[in-house]
Amino acid sequence: MKNLVICSFLLLFFSCSENKNLSPSETAKIVAESIYHGDEATLKKHTTAEGYANLSSIQAMFAEDKDSEAHFKVVDEAMDGKVAWVKYSTAYDPKPGVFKLVQEDGQWKVTHNGPRDKGPF
Repeated sequence: MKNLVICSFLLLFFSCSENKNLSPSETAKIVAESIYHGDEATLKKHTTAEGYANLSSIQAMFAEDKDSEAHFKVVDEAMDGKVAWVKYSTAYDPKPGVFKLVQEDGQWKVTHNGPRDKGPF
């Protein structure tokens, strides 16, 4: 009985930790690393359907060794209501990138940044 209670608490702990609300910059880091390391499941989980379609098509061009360090760094971050913009740099690309994030089901997700989207940077 004691083992059953301990296992139940552990299961509850791990299931609650999966629902952690990430900040826009934390989400951007996960997405950038999943692009460069070819992790499609993680990329899909942290992007909108439109964002996933856009980013997965370019993922193969940027694939790096899974053991390499991304050295992800947030350069700038801005928020406008339920839209956030994260400008970041990585070791893989000398030019900083920008992610547009929206809230979907209470979670920040990277979405497609169209040519008409005027971000703050």
